[in-house]
Amino acid sequence: MRNDRNDLEKVIVSEAEIGQRVKELGERLTGEYEGRNPVVLGILKGANVFVADLVRAMDIELQMDFIMLASYGASDTPGEVRVKMDCETELAGRHVLVVDDIVDTGQTLKALMELLRMRGAASVRSCVLLDKPSRRTVELEPDYKGFEIEDAFVVGYGLDYAERFRNLREVCAIKKRVYAVE
Repeated sequence: MRNDRNDLEKVIVSEAEIGQRVKELGERLTGEYEGRNPVVLGILKGANVFVADLVRAMDIELQMDFIMLASYGASDTPGEVRVKMDCETELAGRHVLVVDDIVDTGQTLKALMELLRMRGAASVRSCVLLDKPSRRTVELEPDYKGFEIEDAFVVGYGLDYAERFRNLREVCAIKKRVYAVE
């Protein structure tokens, strides 16, 4: 079954815009992490596409790993963050770049960054494709970001709704009728 494009409201970030911004971020991160052999730690599942493109845009020695988190709370508000699948890399003394698809409330990303600091990482910075500052509930500003977006339910380029639309090449707002509870 194909993705139903009738479920999409509009394109928020085009494939070309994503490609250009990933290239720019990769060049900047190459300069900032050169000689430091960072661990690029992607948050699954949503960040996997972004991580793959980002590390290919970074022309330095690096290590790539992934972590999967679960947040328990009300359906639309994150609660306690739990590690569902941990990374395999020893992070003590390492420079860690956490890569996520989107930051909205900031609770999950902040909790993960604090955990990595407690594990003894030499430095912990964050890089997100999309930033929704209007939804922030904690004090957090990503160190690097691709795009600041409006408060919309977005899919594509790794982001999903009920495991649908991850493979879109662009980021799109999804129609409210698709996800709204009747």
